[in-house]
Amino acid sequence: MGVIWGIPYLLIKIAVAEVEPATLVFARTAIGTLLLLPIALVRSNMRALLPHWRLLVVYTAVEVIAPWFLLSHAETRLSSSLAGLLIAGVPLVGAVLALVTAHDDRPDAMRFVGLALGFIGVGLVVGFNVAADDLFAVAEVGFVVLGYAIGAMLIARMRDVPAMAVIAGSLAIAALTYLPFGIAQRPTALPSAQALASVAILGVVCTALAFIVFFALVREVGPNRATVITYVNPAVAVVLGVALLHEPFTASIAAGFALIALGSFVGTRRSGLRARRDVLVQAK
Repeated sequence: MGVIWGIPYLLIKIAVAEVEPATLVFARTAIGTLLLLPIALVRSNMRALLPHWRLLVVYTAVEVIAPWFLLSHAETRLSSSLAGLLIAGVPLVGAVLALVTAHDDRPDAMRFVGLALGFIGVGLVVGFNVAADDLFAVAEVGFVVLGYAIGAMLIARMRDVPAMAVIAGSLAIAALTYLPFGIAQRPTALPSAQALASVAILGVVCTALAFIVFFALVREVGPNRATVITYVNPAVAVVLGVALLHEPFTASIAAGFALIALGSFVGTRRSGLRARRDVLVQAK
């Protein structure tokens, strides 16, 4: 999951140079819908969504419709490194929300320590000196962080609905929402092969495949632990830069990787009491 959602920052940066954010979001969600909706119709009970349609609409709004546009729009003015650093705040926001809402997966003090260590590690990897010239764009990413944290918690509330039905349904709602805007803002000339490839990868890998894996992850480890992948995402982006673009690998990056690994381990651990309770539940 960290790899799949570690590459979109670079791909979005490439795509929005030639494609408007609304058109990019429409393309991503339309590709995902075309790939997953036929499978969901054949293999899943789509009618199971009906009792949860309000929750599905809210989830789609906070996880896809608003965040994907805001992130694409923000990256027209922010570097992908800064976007990755800001998005890494999702686990911390999710932990706070879990405490405020008394969620079953609310973190203890040690998990907060782990989340803080991971965030510091992300800062070392991408650099704390990244420029933030456009505060409005930073605020946009802030809303993305909040939406992602809430979205992960909403996924956990739809455990009794087939995951494929939820994914396909939400992508279809998002695609229909952005259809008129995507068509109205479509490029006047055919984008470059690089931009088209970026859109295709965003749709197939970073949308269709990504949501299948993410839903499985949330249902396996819970919404708050699942969001720790946002610590790994910027690290993946840096590794790609070092491997493909021959960017430098510094001591601070190495230290950041170590802190991300340590923070992710501590931040996703189960407390002894909760682990024993889970074992008892499974035994029953």
